[in-house]
Amino acid sequence: MRSQSKSTFIRSVSLHALLIPLATIWLFPLWMMFIFATMPDYGIFSPGIELLPSTHFFENVSNLQADTNFIRALMISIGVALIYTLLSVLLTSMAGWALARYHFLGKSVVVGIILGTITLPYFVVVIPQFIMVAREFKMANTWAALIVPPLFNSLGVLFMRQSFSMMPAELFDAARVEGVKEWQIFLRIALPLARPTMAALAIILFLASWNNYLWPLLINSRPDMMTAPVALGTLIGLTKVSWGGIMAGAVLLTAPILVIFVLLQRHFIAGIAAGAIK
Repeated sequence: MRSQSKSTFIRSVSLHALLIPLATIWLFPLWMMFIFATMPDYGIFSPGIELLPSTHFFENVSNLQADTNFIRALMISIGVALIYTLLSVLLTSMAGWALARYHFLGKSVVVGIILGTITLPYFVVVIPQFIMVAREFKMANTWAALIVPPLFNSLGVLFMRQSFSMMPAELFDAARVEGVKEWQIFLRIALPLARPTMAALAIILFLASWNNYLWPLLINSRPDMMTAPVALGTLIGLTKVSWGGIMAGAVLLTAPILVIFVLLQRHFIAGIAAGAIK
């Protein structure tokens, strides 16, 4: 027994000895981003490498706010990401439920098309999507155009389909025998059971919306509707680049995501394990 405990301890120490340097390599760019955010523009390009923060962070944030109204852009990003995540999770859950539990003509074709869309790079569809939304639907510079077109997420549909497929069919058959309606089975039985998967999917979708730069840049030209990544992009000019402001904005964009992931990592890992596609 003592030998087994000693062997477990040695494996644990060896694993930590391997992972700590890897974690340090991953965290070092984040630390340097924070260091650059505390330095003036001329300090970022100094010959030496500074590893300790300076005193210009709030000055950079003030300049960033003056140039871009970044606080407003952050609020817009938060609102867009929350609404997008809520609607997309609901939409992908309904599609995944239909593909997992209902039999209809052409079901395999639909699944094949959804699988095929995952292989397409986003840059292939973004221009046709822009032409359809902006020219055909006349929806450019609207909140609906900012949120609705990216709602359907193929990976999310397959993610939820796998989660619902792993649930026992007898549970839903028993509910139908008791007279429970289909929409009640979905809302009151299936969704609560899929909560870990939905939590993981919500984190993935929130990150996708939070980091989305290309679509908000294309579909919106109004300064009062800029999301935070687009606002940061405006600091890169032809003759001047506000590096301190960009680094400060990057810190403000990254910090909430790190906090959310640390707080919800248990749900994220549980959801990935529960909804993994085999």
